[in-house]
Amino acid sequence: MFAAIDSKATVAAMRDSLDHPQRGARGLLAFAGPAVIASVAYMDPGNFATNIQAGSTYGYQLLWVVLLASLVSMLFQAMSAKLGIITGRSLAELCRDEFPRPVVIAMWLGSEVAAMATDLAEFMGGALGISLLFHIALGWALMITGIVTYAILSLDKAGFRPLEIVIGALVAVIGLSYLAEMIITPPDWHAALFHSVVPELQGKDALMLAVGIVGATIMPHSIYLHSGLTQNRAPARNDEQRLRLVRFSNREVMIALGMAGLVNMAMVAMAASAFSKTAPGIADITVAYHTLTPVLGAGAALLFLISLLASGISSSVVGTMAGQNIMQGFVGFHIPLLARRLITMVPAVLVCLTANPMTAMIDSQIVLSIVLPVPLIALVVLSSRRSVMGRFTAGRKLTAMAVLATAAIIGLNLALLWQALA
Repeated sequence: MFAAIDSKATVAAMRDSLDHPQRGARGLLAFAGPAVIASVAYMDPGNFATNIQAGSTYGYQLLWVVLLASLVSMLFQAMSAKLGIITGRSLAELCRDEFPRPVVIAMWLGSEVAAMATDLAEFMGGALGISLLFHIALGWALMITGIVTYAILSLDKAGFRPLEIVIGALVAVIGLSYLAEMIITPPDWHAALFHSVVPELQGKDALMLAVGIVGATIMPHSIYLHSGLTQNRAPARNDEQRLRLVRFSNREVMIALGMAGLVNMAMVAMAASAFSKTAPGIADITVAYHTLTPVLGAGAALLFLISLLASGISSSVVGTMAGQNIMQGFVGFHIPLLARRLITMVPAVLVCLTANPMTAMIDSQIVLSIVLPVPLIALVVLSSRRSVMGRFTAGRKLTAMAVLATAAIIGLNLALLWQALA
């Protein structure tokens, strides 16, 4: 039990597993953490916003977008983790060293915009959860969210493991809440399975929501962060151990992000089941909560708020970690945690108090989708460079899949821009 929460004991267990290979769950458990933290980005309040609107407006139609986005996210998160394991450096640090200075500055500024857009949805979601759950004003809820987030971030002073345990617990709360929601309101499984594999985009807002789902699922800050999370743990001593670490990482990515993908699909299915016929076109989390009570009962509404609160708090913590990792990597200096929290929190508070929360949350996910190709292209380029990856350079098939996925995301963004200008 002590080894599970103590960072030094965890590193010792990792070291032992690398030096004396173990099979099964016991060997993997010590390495668990980075992908669990990264998975929070795939269950943040931005996902709640886009998935609720997608399910309530189009039923199960956009489930295929969620599934494809989840598979693409696994690919890029695995690539990001591998980059960090093999090079011992984060994606942002490598971008600073490998690309021309003007490109690096542009990437950094774009990443900061993405960090602010991310924090907008995360911070607002946590505050809405607190406000609705405890019946307090949104302003006070915003303040409480900021304090709780900073308190959890402070756990990092005791090492990486306590923070990972708390984040993992919050992720479990989100997952269990939606499992219970699926029991309370069973979806139409035939329709859900059909639309998970058959692409369809019918309706004037379907493309916008598809882009929002992509931005909410494959998040730029999470791509940057995962490469940094592999540091300060148990570094590999040779190529054999690097390969073993990559294999451990790939398994964790499949498990953690696979679960996150299922939670996202459950969000859409729940919204389709609960709202598409009784309250179609819901575009507000508060309205969704108040609608759940008469439709499914107070228990379902309470579970919804608990999952939203866990999502908002955990993703705000991870968003701050990512912002610090991005700034430190691109500009090369460390700033105090509180200062980093304020950089993205202040704009989020201003938007929360002056704009429609749901509209701002969905718009923020579209911004993320527009910025997303930047880290994806950088990741593909760096993973393909033998000077960076050595014998672990990405193969042609993997590179081709990553290029195809990036091109598809760029195509979706261009289609949305064309639709907006037409």
